[in-house]
Amino acid sequence: QVQLMESGGGLAQTGGSLKLSCAASGRDFGDIAMNWYRQAPGSQRLLIASITRTGSTNYASSIKGRFTVSRDIAKNTGYLQMDNLRPDDTGVYYCAVQYNNEWFTGQGIQVTVSS
Repeated sequence: QVQLMESGGGLAQTGGSLKLSCAASGRDFGDIAMNWYRQAPGSQRLLIASITRTGSTNYASSIKGRFTVSRDIAKNTGYLQMDNLRPDDTGVYYCAVQYNNEWFTGQGIQVTVSS
């Protein structure tokens, strides 16, 4: 059974930083691929960052240059470093990992950025 444990969310001020972690367990994920999504209040969930099995990274334009996605393969853990946070970064953040061409999504973690 795939389990994802997200941590690191909370409250930050504009211009501040938070680092989200997503620890995956239950399978041998190998070179873990991970997506990060954000769901702002009243909005749909959107893909904002990803890291592929080969280590390539992709970012939505809204976060490019401010957020960095990374992973620790040995720990089956992915990270989303969020710098220069803005109030419109507020939302629930979800990680998702790929196993056998199927994606598994975590429960989500709240990030709130105050102005």
